[in-house]
Amino acid sequence: MPTALIADDEPLLVEALQRKLAALWPELSICATAANGRTAVEAVAAHRPDFAFLDIRMPVMNGIDAARAIGEAARVVFVTAYDDYAVDAFEHGAVDYLLKPVTDERLRATIARLQRARSEPPPELAGLLEQLASRLGASGAGSSYLSWIRAGVGDTVRLIAVDDVYFFQAGDKYTRVVGRDGDAWIRTTIRELATTLDPSRFWQVHRGTLVNVREIARMERTSKDAGELQLRNHPEKIDVSRAYLHRFRQM
Repeated sequence: MPTALIADDEPLLVEALQRKLAALWPELSICATAANGRTAVEAVAAHRPDFAFLDIRMPVMNGIDAARAIGEAARVVFVTAYDDYAVDAFEHGAVDYLLKPVTDERLRATIARLQRARSEPPPELAGLLEQLASRLGASGAGSSYLSWIRAGVGDTVRLIAVDDVYFFQAGDKYTRVVGRDGDAWIRTTIRELATTLDPSRFWQVHRGTLVNVREIARMERTSKDAGELQLRNHPEKIDVSRAYLHRFRQM
């Protein structure tokens, strides 16, 4: 029976991938899960799985360094939300990858490839890992910035990709998350979010507002000490306070 490890610092994503694998590859046994690269390496040494599904961006040790440490002990499948570099890096390599959110179609193709590969020697990873490490360093993707948010919508909990968020806005008790799929609410404060989000992607424009830079269409002055943002994909106007007007002087 083939065995596998799943390593991701988001428990909901681990559970989701585990469910999909159980449905699409019932013969596969998940022998261990890990929340960071270091524990993933330790689990591979302890359990000797055939395959290791590694999130590229994890705390303590990222997926690239974990793959280096694992070496030929398990066949690696990288999991990533960064398709802008992942596709180009992986398409010509022997290592498979999954893009978040993982689709059944893509997972079926990966499973078929892994099933064929069980009788083959592990691929040479050194060149691919160097390429990925270089891109990670350039993009900042190897850092510990927040990439997913668990948010409440009524009686349910949604998993929202940070890239799909237009802006965060502080409320009386909760923080409003406005994104591609509508509004949601989280308990995390704007101050806490500002320390965990990539500052090159999310700008604070008001004491209670963080905006996805890619969603900003234009900024208009409403007075000497204030401004207003028009977003590309949302009609709501966003106030810019005096303390943050300097961000738009070169725009």
